[in-house]
Amino acid sequence: MANNQPDSALQQFTQGVPLCDEAPLFHIDSQGCWFYRNEPLPDKFCRLFATILHLTPEGYLLMTPVEKVRVDVAEFPFIINDYEETQDGNFILISSIGTQFQLAGRDAFVVDEAAISVSLGRGLSAKLGRACYYRFIEQYLLNPEGDVK
Repeated sequence: MANNQPDSALQQFTQGVPLCDEAPLFHIDSQGCWFYRNEPLPDKFCRLFATILHLTPEGYLLMTPVEKVRVDVAEFPFIINDYEETQDGNFILISSIGTQFQLAGRDAFVVDEAAISVSLGRGLSAKLGRACYYRFIEQYLLNPEGDVK
């Protein structure tokens, strides 16, 4: 129950907050690149906006206490370009915009035919980029002990 407290607090905090516009002002393409009104957004702004990105029943939204802005996401909001397994078996993931995420173990990765993905919180998810995808398969699926060859 404690894990839901931040989400329910956010929901109470943003309940009734209006949408800035019905049309999405931001777009995240299938490569994880962010655009604002069809113009590329610098990574420093992507990282800033990523901190307020949520997936709700209304869709992807940037949420503040005073407004919500729709975000169109082509596939996944984050593409993981690198990862590192720590000594305690957790993972540090680095996205295409330079954000870092921590995962508790290999079981957090979801492997299916289309992608290897992870849940990140706030309803968000990420998929491994091409190089990470093949590296993960080599390290953990073809070599299940996780020993680097």
